Amino acid sequence: MKKRISVVALASLFVAGSAFASGYRIPEQSIDSTAKAGANVASADKADATYFNPANMTSTTDAWQIEVDLTYIHLTAIEYKDNRTSAFDSTSEKENFFIPTLYLVSPDYNDFRFGFSVTTPYGLTKQWRDPFAAQFSEKFSLLTVEMNPTVAYEINDMFSVAGGVRMLYSESNAIQNAAPAAYQDLSADSIDWGYNLALAVTPTEESNISVTYRSNIEMSLEGDVLVMAGSTSMVMDAESSSFQAPAVLAISGAYTFDKLTVELTWDRTFWSEYDSMNITYEFADEAWSNAFRLPAAKDWEDSSAYRLGLEYAFSDSFTLMGGFAYDENPVPDETLDFILPDSDAYLFSVGARFQVTEQMELGFGALYDYKVSREVNNGAINGEFTNASAILLTAGLGYTF
Repeated sequence: MKKRISVVALASLFVAGSAFASGYRIPEQSIDSTAKAGANVASADKADATYFNPANMTSTTDAWQIEVDLTYIHLTAIEYKDNRTSAFDSTSEKENFFIPTLYLVSPDYNDFRFGFSVTTPYGLTKQWRDPFAAQFSEKFSLLTVEMNPTVAYEINDMFSVAGGVRMLYSESNAIQNAAPAAYQDLSADSIDWGYNLALAVTPTEESNISVTYRSNIEMSLEGDVLVMAGSTSMVMDAESSSFQAPAVLAISGAYTFDKLTVELTWDRTFWSEYDSMNITYEFADEAWSNAFRLPAAKDWEDSSAYRLGLEYAFSDSFTLMGGFAYDENPVPDETLDFILPDSDAYLFSVGARFQVTEQMELGFGALYDYKVSREVNNGAINGEFTNASAILLTAGLGYTF
């Protein structure tokens, strides 16, 4: 008998974002984006423009450009204190990760520029060992890799447009331990597709106004699920599961005052597409269905981030960067749980670029993501989440040839 059930462990797919960026996006994917707290759209003028604002590729150096970066991410242990009993108090595991990224931009070909990027826009992991939290989400890990070829066209000196195709690969493992009644261990992967668009307007040499859009991708996971109830276990195919990599609209403006460039960016993430999480597979009898029937409603809300980025060129060989951002969280009180104990975030960042030779540039960025404490009473949870934060360190090399 086929049943449609909620797999809470699968929903924890994006829990890493709860300690990094509001929702489960990872907006900072390069030296400049880390150093400027994600305000790297209108001012993007390196190889990473192919990802953050491909329309700006037409105004970058007319040569082959490549950038290779490595980001270290440290997630602190989130603490939960329950208002009902200390027996429910829980602390998540600390996490550490390394994320590589790659960007490539071509020279000008009859007013066309071509780019390619490899990024990791979602994911990481989260683990809860304490019994109360573990029944909702004991462990989850997710690997995502996005490959995004882009093309830009310079209409005239003022207007450039661009677009690209996004291929998103996802691989996940999730464990939910609602002992002694139920246990689930999911391994799944998928390849899904989307697109991105960009427009850049340069009214003067010192200014840039840009709009970018990354489409919603309905991500699907298929794989194997081990389910256990008491002493009985079963391995079965996960026929299908779907969730959203939500659309993102960014509107950005940058202006250069002599040696100082200032960018202001507003981005809107359309989380309202993420209204539930379900998976479909075969059950042998009704008892299994009852054991694993868990709430799947998410009902997330669209959210905004407000970003300020600064660059100051001390010389032709040294540029200092900094940034600040406020990032709203999309998770309503009614559906917040240990799968994604999210809250609003304040981001502070700094970084620098060094021109080593005429062709080679080195850079680094550091970012601190501070999550506001959040108290929730929605039945399952009656307590406060604190100490959620992240530290990002990005280092990379750019080369022009």
